[in-house]
Amino acid sequence: MKTLVLAVLNLLLLLILPATAFGQQSLISDPEIYEKKHFEAQCKAAEFADGFVTRQDINNDGLIDAVVNEGELTCDGQKGPQCNDDGCTYNFYLQVAEGGYFMIATAQIYGYDFVQRFGNMVLAMKMHPRFCDRTEGDPCIVTARVRGTKFVTISKK
Repeated sequence: MKTLVLAVLNLLLLLILPATAFGQQSLISDPEIYEKKHFEAQCKAAEFADGFVTRQDINNDGLIDAVVNEGELTCDGQKGPQCNDDGCTYNFYLQVAEGGYFMIATAQIYGYDFVQRFGNMVLAMKMHPRFCDRTEGDPCIVTARVRGTKFVTISKK
């Protein structure tokens, strides 16, 4: 009986979720305002350092995108409350020509550099060594390019 109930629930989820899971993400007018409102609602006292939002073209389309570094947030006196041994949460937003932004990725990283490789700007993200199949040592450098709306890994060192 328990198996039958689970099977029925799974079937219902399969019928309902595709419509919601594959729906188009809503555009937001400004990631900085969106993220700050989110943390101001979560924290009694939220403070944002200058490096909280970086605006730059991360996908080589000529539009200025946004990267939010949650490590530059102080929430109720705690700097970077979601930072841990894997780094801090970074949210990557792309701007679209029609106006507005949408989030394409969230990554737990130590930081990133924006560098030119073979004529294209790419992100060289500093990550925990395990992302390069190591248990310790220097941070792993994962180089990725944004193609369309996806991060494409170019190399791991």
